[in-house]
Amino acid sequence: MAALMMAVVGCSDVKRTPGTVYMPDMAYSRAYETYSSNPLFADGRTNREPVAGTVKRGETYPVHIEMDAVGDTANYYASRSLVNPIDSLDEKGMKEAERLYLINCGICHGAKLDGNGPLWKDGDGPYPSKPATLVGDAKYENMPSGQMFYSITYGKNLMGSYASQLTPQQRWEVITYIKTKQGKGAN
Repeated sequence: MAALMMAVVGCSDVKRTPGTVYMPDMAYSRAYETYSSNPLFADGRTNREPVAGTVKRGETYPVHIEMDAVGDTANYYASRSLVNPIDSLDEKGMKEAERLYLINCGICHGAKLDGNGPLWKDGDGPYPSKPATLVGDAKYENMPSGQMFYSITYGKNLMGSYASQLTPQQRWEVITYIKTKQGKGAN
């Protein structure tokens, strides 16, 4: 009998009101959706770039050198002043840096850093030109770590950017790995 009473009361046409909202700021968001228009800004955009010169949350090694405009190399040369904040890696760190290198860089530059990766294969691979020889070529052995960081971050010549694949810390670790293999140390 109790179940029948609950079914009748539960299925009736009685309109219920939710009452008053205790905290309307929490119940009804005033935030804008990411891609909706925003009347607070002249361009109407909601999704905005961070303020120049700021450091995003969780970024350990911020670098404030922008990508060069087409035809300009000022920032590429300015990147020489960047110093690798990772001066050495322990055995575990070196293994991880080697793994990151093999996954992201070894496909072109080769496991031996000789520019003979699977995409080149002594000229028999699908890649049209030989990638840089990182060990054995004075140009790359003498390249400052900061310029390597710039090249990995923004890309250089036929090499694309790896900023979306590697965090700034991982990029510095890979550079430390390369410099160690070159016998130059971290910087």
